[in-house]
Parts: sequence; structure tokens; C-alpha cells
Amino acid sequence: HVQLVESGGGLVQAGGSLSVSCAASGRTFISVSMGWFRQAPGKEREFVAGISRSGDYRYYADSVKGRFTISRDNAKNTVYLQMNSLKPEDTAVYYCAAGNQRLVPTTVSAIDYWGQGTQVTVSS
Repeated sequence: HVQLVESGGGLVQAGGSLSVSCAASGRTFISVSMGWFRQAPGKEREFVAGISRSGDYRYYADSVKGRFTISRDNAKNTVYLQMNSLKPEDTAVYYCAAGNQRLVPTTVSAIDYWGQGTQVTVSS
């Protein structure tokens, strides 16, 4: 089992930057692929970014490509999401996620473990 705890998030103006991080525990971190998902009010949870176990492969949703960067530090059991050029439509609860499969998780169904979520609000 993997426990995930997010930190960071908060309120930022449009065009600004924010970083969220996720600390994992309970299992060897390098054995899970990691991802970030988000859920806005009234909408389904959606994929934002994912990273492979080694960190060699990264995938992004089209809506955040070029603005967000996912990274992981396997020595610190932590995954990060750096968000730049934020837009009001990025406002959502951001969830850290882990998958047991080797492939980078890009769908909700591929996730085995979820964090509790952290709020990101972008004001216009």
C-alpha cells in the first residue's frame, strides 16, 4: 500500500506560478508510476501529468503542455508539479496519484492510490 500526502497549492493570480508536491510512504517509491490529476467543481477528475518510475518518461494533458512540469525525486520519495502561466481554468483540486503498472498512468482507472487533494485557485 502507498500513502500520498500533497502539500503546496493555494491562491495565485492568472499568469502566476505555483508548485505542489506529494510525499509518498509505505512502499518503495520507485516501484510506482506517479501522476497528477485535477477535479474542478461539477466536472470529472481529469489527467494532468504523469511520470514513469525512473522519471525518464513524462506525459501531459494538452491543456497544460508547455506550462506545467512534473518531476520526481526517488531519493526523497516525492513527486512535484510546477505550474507556470496559470489560468483561471486551472482552478481545481489537484490530486497526487500512483499506479502499480509500469506504464505512466493517464486515466483514473489506472490509478491504485490517491492523495487527499490540494486546492489550487487561480484568480482572473
